[in-house]
Amino acid sequence: MSDLFDRTDPPAAGAAAPRPLADRLRPHALSEVIGQEKVLSPEGPLGAMLASGSLSSLILWGPPGVGKTTIARLLADATDLAFVQISAIFTGVPELRKVFDAARLRRQQGRGTLLFVDEIHRFNKAQQDSFLPHMEDGTIVLVGATTENPSFELNSALLSRAQVIVLDRLTPADLERLAQRAERDLGRALPLRPEARDALIEMADGDGRALLNLVEQVAAWKLAEPLSTEALSKRLMRRAAKYDKSGDEHYNLISALHKSVRGSDPDAALYWFARMLEGGEDPRYLARRITRMAVEDIALADPQAQSVCLHAWEIYERLGSPEGELALAQALVYLALAPKSNAGYMAYKAARDLARRTGSEPPPKHILNAPTRMMKEQGFGAGYAYDHDAEDAFSGQNYFPEGVRRPVLYQPVERGYERELKKRLDWFAKLRTERNR
Repeated sequence: MSDLFDRTDPPAAGAAAPRPLADRLRPHALSEVIGQEKVLSPEGPLGAMLASGSLSSLILWGPPGVGKTTIARLLADATDLAFVQISAIFTGVPELRKVFDAARLRRQQGRGTLLFVDEIHRFNKAQQDSFLPHMEDGTIVLVGATTENPSFELNSALLSRAQVIVLDRLTPADLERLAQRAERDLGRALPLRPEARDALIEMADGDGRALLNLVEQVAAWKLAEPLSTEALSKRLMRRAAKYDKSGDEHYNLISALHKSVRGSDPDAALYWFARMLEGGEDPRYLARRITRMAVEDIALADPQAQSVCLHAWEIYERLGSPEGELALAQALVYLALAPKSNAGYMAYKAARDLARRTGSEPPPKHILNAPTRMMKEQGFGAGYAYDHDAEDAFSGQNYFPEGVRRPVLYQPVERGYERELKKRLDWFAKLRTERNR
């Protein structure tokens, strides 16, 4: 039974209006969805839900063009729920209130509502909280779609009431199946040579909607001969790589770059560096992060590494793009091939932790200055051994608070220059033991 809040079908005259290929090929059953078998199979989370006859609130997390809207619509059909779609970009609190009122009325009439919220991460905390009571009392089954990491962008209260479903980027094989489906709908094969067909799929970059838009453009050309890759590239622009300088892709790619350097893989480091530059990343941000890698992962195993990074950074500031980016790339190669050590980083973290736990302990009196007579009478500076007067310029005195047992914070590795530092550290430890015996 419909109500005043349900959308009516478009007028019959509109049925003859032209429809984009992506709309015509929208699946009519979950079994027709390409590329998401992992979650839709009988063993997958959505397949298991449907088999049990119970659909809970969901957050569909995945890149653009992988079927989030389609899956939400088909879930509503499979569970006989009214499908209502809104976008967080265009919806405010008054509109949300109307949606909830309509769902409540629909529920009184005996039908549930699947509320699909596109770009749900764009709602603020108060707007996200407004869903909670309606999810809890069963007024709505919420299905939110987001391209951003839900654990960063959504409230913990909302996440505790919804299951996060991760949707995968479409593979080239998935996109090929989609292209074949489009050809069946068009009634003819695409006028492309095999290598040009591969290039078209590569241009879509894992986005099914983008592929269908490209296919529609190619199919509209009146061509006597199939196109080569070069000819296709002249007619179509490559889809811009998915990259958001403040979103998930930014953090994913800088993580990949950092871990490639840490893993001593210069080729992978250069690849992720290039990916970020192609996505429009600020080279100055990359220069700062590259220098951090030298401090955190190479450190004293190769003290020169930090100077290499700072010098490359300076070269970039003097030359700008694109010449200066080459200096940053060379610094990355240096870091990837340098000996690795996080001993200094771990020692620093351990020192901060010790300082937090013993922050009120005073230094031992023998290493405190005594500029006044009263301080001398109090014993400040008494017994201090001037290291330059000691053999080997090393007194072996204690410099930690008297109430703190001497820790071992810095533990150099047997790699690079730290091998030499370890020899020195062991030598001083031996002397300290002997002179305090």
